Amino acid sequence: MTVQGLFSARANASASTYAIPRIAVIGRGFSGMMTAIALMKTMRTPFHLQLFDPNSSVSGGQALASGHSSEILNSRVRDLSVSAGDPDDFNDWLCSNAAFRSAVPAAIPGFLQIFVPKSIFSDYVYQRFSEALSSRRDITVQVSSETVTGIRRGRGDRFLVESASAPNPLFDMVMLATGYGVSADEPQSGEPVAMPTAVRARRLVSRPHTVLLGSGLRVVDRLLQMRDNGYAGQITIVSRRGFLPQSHTRSNADPVFPAEAMPGNLSDIIRFIRGACQEAEASGQSWQSVMNGLRKHARSLWRSLPAGQKQQFNRHLRALYDSHRNRLPEALHVRLQQELAEGNTVLRRGHFQRRTPTGLTMRPAGQQEIEQIYADEVIDCRCQEPDLDAPLMRSLIDAGLAMPDELGLGLAVEATGALSVDGRTIDGLFAIGPLGLGSLPDIDLVPEIVSQAYAAAEGVATRFYPQCKAV
Repeated sequence: MTVQGLFSARANASASTYAIPRIAVIGRGFSGMMTAIALMKTMRTPFHLQLFDPNSSVSGGQALASGHSSEILNSRVRDLSVSAGDPDDFNDWLCSNAAFRSAVPAAIPGFLQIFVPKSIFSDYVYQRFSEALSSRRDITVQVSSETVTGIRRGRGDRFLVESASAPNPLFDMVMLATGYGVSADEPQSGEPVAMPTAVRARRLVSRPHTVLLGSGLRVVDRLLQMRDNGYAGQITIVSRRGFLPQSHTRSNADPVFPAEAMPGNLSDIIRFIRGACQEAEASGQSWQSVMNGLRKHARSLWRSLPAGQKQQFNRHLRALYDSHRNRLPEALHVRLQQELAEGNTVLRRGHFQRRTPTGLTMRPAGQQEIEQIYADEVIDCRCQEPDLDAPLMRSLIDAGLAMPDELGLGLAVEATGALSVDGRTIDGLFAIGPLGLGSLPDIDLVPEIVSQAYAAAEGVATRFYPQCKAV
């Protein structure tokens, strides 16, 4: 039976459903699907699960948006398991996939160190969700294609999830899994699944010219996809900071990090990490190994920084940090560098101002004058950021159920994803994944989202059934 069939078979919950815990997951991108998988695998007792998202199909959100076969994930297979305690699960799934084994024979008997297309990982997540749902005949699952506009307290300790349609029953737990957030201009409960937005302009140049806005992985994905599809025109990347993703090592870079304690001042920390990278390279290792090792210290380091230094990091260093942690497979990085070296793609650093009928205007870095760039098409490849004035977010903040993190990047959360207000955990409300990026560094990466989803599910299970343990 398909996942959609399973949804249909369980959508009509009986009256007894309301006597068991009711859990709402808002968003069906990767964060939402991972939360659902964790709940189904962790809670041994019956519950009702309702998934809200205006998108009609299960998706991978921004992380897996429109996963073309040419779009390669920037993490190795070894880091992409959705099974708690089994880091080889994705590798095992690939090994059992005859079509994949036939296409990638050189990696047999295992695929732990390779990079795979987004579409393959999306299939894996979808199947693991389907299997978890199929194994739980004691729970009911409902999918609602509604835009969630607000969350507020209902009777007792329950929550009312508000949408434009008929009122929803009260929920005992609400898990926000909206990825990078919800836009006030286009409110949605789930992570967006559309490709980067494109606007066509009136042709004023002889050679086709496309401008890509942004500098992260989505820019590179779109650039290489355009070339793979035969686009031979000029491409200009407009980036505020100008830091493009760096390269992974050819083989696995095991985490390394100095044993001595790190300093507490931001500028000293930067010098410490640079020194560690230099020492690693001098000893035959790589700076990538140091960055991998830094991830184990990132949260404690972030918590120790005063608010002013966090803001300084966000303004001046985050783009540089992201370019070194969100790396490209070596083969894709080589292609990117070749594009830039041959002049077919040009990187311009500056502030995007606005679109025009003939392209866009930008203010080049270090200048005050506004420059017009003529282009046939302008494609926004920047990741959507949380808009805390969007109706859903505003309802939580106004009700005292959530508060912005120190940097205003999203909502303040604990390690488990529990929402936090003035140091007080809000019982029953969670934000899973990138929405907590201002509180938890690297919570936009798959291993961290997986760990957080299971930690949240354990907390939910313990609340309702103190003796409940993971399956």
